[in-house]
Amino acid sequence: MAVVSLSLQATMLRLAAFAAVLLFLRVTLELSWIQAIPALFIFYLASGGWEFFLIFLKTLPRDVSTGLVLLRVKWQVWRHVKEKNTIAKIFQKTARKYPEKTALIFQGTGESWTFRQLDEYSNQVANFFYGQGFRSGDVVALFMESRNQYVGLWLGLAKIGVETALVNSHLRLDALLHCITISSSKAVVFGVEMMEAMQEVQPSLDKSIHLFWSGDENPKSVLPGAKHLDPLLQMAQRHQPAPPAKGFLDKLFYIYTSGTTGSPGPAPDIPSHPPLRYFRMSSLVFYGFRMRSDDVIYDCLPLYHAAGNVCHTEHPGTEPSLNQALEAVFPLCCSQIVQYIGEICRYLLNQPYQDTERQHRVRMAVGNGLRASIWREFMARFGIPQVAEFYGATECNCSLGNFDGNVGSCGFNSRILPNVHPIGLVKVDEDTMELIRGPDGVCISCRPGEDNHRDKIPSLNHTNPFCLGGWDNPLQHFDGYLNQSATNKKIARDVFAKGDAAYLTGDVLVMDKYGYMYFRDRTGDTFRWKGENVSTTEVEGTLSRILNLTDVVVYGVEVPGVEGRAGMAAIADPENSCDLEDFSSKLKKALPLYARPVFLRFLHEVSKTSTYKFQKMELRKQGFDPALVKDRLYFLDSRQGCYLPLDQAAFSRIQSGDQKL
Repeated sequence: MAVVSLSLQATMLRLAAFAAVLLFLRVTLELSWIQAIPALFIFYLASGGWEFFLIFLKTLPRDVSTGLVLLRVKWQVWRHVKEKNTIAKIFQKTARKYPEKTALIFQGTGESWTFRQLDEYSNQVANFFYGQGFRSGDVVALFMESRNQYVGLWLGLAKIGVETALVNSHLRLDALLHCITISSSKAVVFGVEMMEAMQEVQPSLDKSIHLFWSGDENPKSVLPGAKHLDPLLQMAQRHQPAPPAKGFLDKLFYIYTSGTTGSPGPAPDIPSHPPLRYFRMSSLVFYGFRMRSDDVIYDCLPLYHAAGNVCHTEHPGTEPSLNQALEAVFPLCCSQIVQYIGEICRYLLNQPYQDTERQHRVRMAVGNGLRASIWREFMARFGIPQVAEFYGATECNCSLGNFDGNVGSCGFNSRILPNVHPIGLVKVDEDTMELIRGPDGVCISCRPGEDNHRDKIPSLNHTNPFCLGGWDNPLQHFDGYLNQSATNKKIARDVFAKGDAAYLTGDVLVMDKYGYMYFRDRTGDTFRWKGENVSTTEVEGTLSRILNLTDVVVYGVEVPGVEGRAGMAAIADPENSCDLEDFSSKLKKALPLYARPVFLRFLHEVSKTSTYKFQKMELRKQGFDPALVKDRLYFLDSRQGCYLPLDQAAFSRIQSGDQKL
């Protein structure tokens, strides 16, 4: 994920050399400190250290300020772990302090909740579900579109120790059923707008699963056995429930990652979120980007998304400077901070100019995925003073932040003390994405400018300079997924030293000489399209099942001027027998829009290696240019909602941006 340009061994050798020189100057030559220090500095420059000295001067303020942020967050985490706090307990303290401060405003209806109202609603949720027999450790799936109640529901369940599985509201049929069952949910709470989707999967759900629906609309039909939750909550008690026997390291909720695109085969990746991870992510964003207690955040991302629910829920602390607590969760009409993902910024820049687009009080845009090529243009056109870019994954054990606004960067690692934030970057094979190892069996670290990916997981007894008294650092712990095999795939051994472990990000980043990191590409079995992660393995399984178990390879291809990668499927169809209309119809029911392949390539057979693995890299390099690919090609026309032949004219329209995908 990040990179260490100098290994720990090289750093130690450098320090040892300077210590030896200093000892020689002081003991052998008997120079005073006033004489020895300038002499040591001259020796340093003469030995080729001038560039590093300039790097030191440029990056020292950045490193010091970020180091203080890390120290502050780690101190607070240590305190919360010691006191066995939870997010629910921290929120309750904030609600008592600022009961009439606005907490949430849902822009769709203008509905506004204060901290007191949110606290009372979540208490009603907690007391109702406790009365229904739900206990600490149970799981409830939450399946609805964003609104104030979304926050109150998972917060209320957390007050009695019930863990919420936040299900993507775009999922349907097999994908939806799979995500409910894999989390072992004992109940599903869904919005009235999801009634039809739930009707499609109810016959396949375990009969013991309780169903509750929420919303003011009058649905055309109601699921048999489903209860309307809203009137039941109105009758519930509003007092604080008895806190569960949970602490800061126990589970809070589950957020699905890239494995939510639809296969009923392998389990999706569902990392568990303890309060610590929730707190760490929001605290680093709050402190690192210097947010204020009077800031209001416009959140345009769905709340099942980690960036929408966690990163911009902000610091739920109790100090006066942090009293916004859960304030940043929902879209707010008059904003000072706006949230983005890279695609959103590009969409905005593609809109016709309007006189009102600079009439705002926005002082910061915070998010991830903003391309360096449009960074300055985005800030200049919309009059946004600061872009706060960060990098991290839902389940990632550490993150990066571009806290000083370096254009194009997603964060940095210190060049002065690279091991303070113990993350590293190593070389991988471009074709197989396997780690490249040296003669000693450990991985080869990258230098500035080299592509890389991988993220270090220190052992729990790792001594970090910011840890207190040798305390084990849970901030760097990888919690893993519900599926143990998925967890194992994300961990490598013997990475930086024999016996260590590393979390594999699956991303390629590069680092410049100042330690700034730049995102280059996503690798492996996922790609990003329309702001969502798409699992190639799961889409392959879905397509193969629709096509009667034929060979299918799914991969992402670059489209000029478009963020992320568009999905492309290479399908073995030697008899030219695929019914595109039937295939498209079944695909609409099986996969959400963002996971459906944009391009189709029908071949006589799909090439495999000697070990029967599909050769994705070669297919990806060939792309979708009909002048180069002689197989039958089709593209998904978003306007007509069907697949059309991809000829040279259509290819030209796609390349120029005239054809919408």
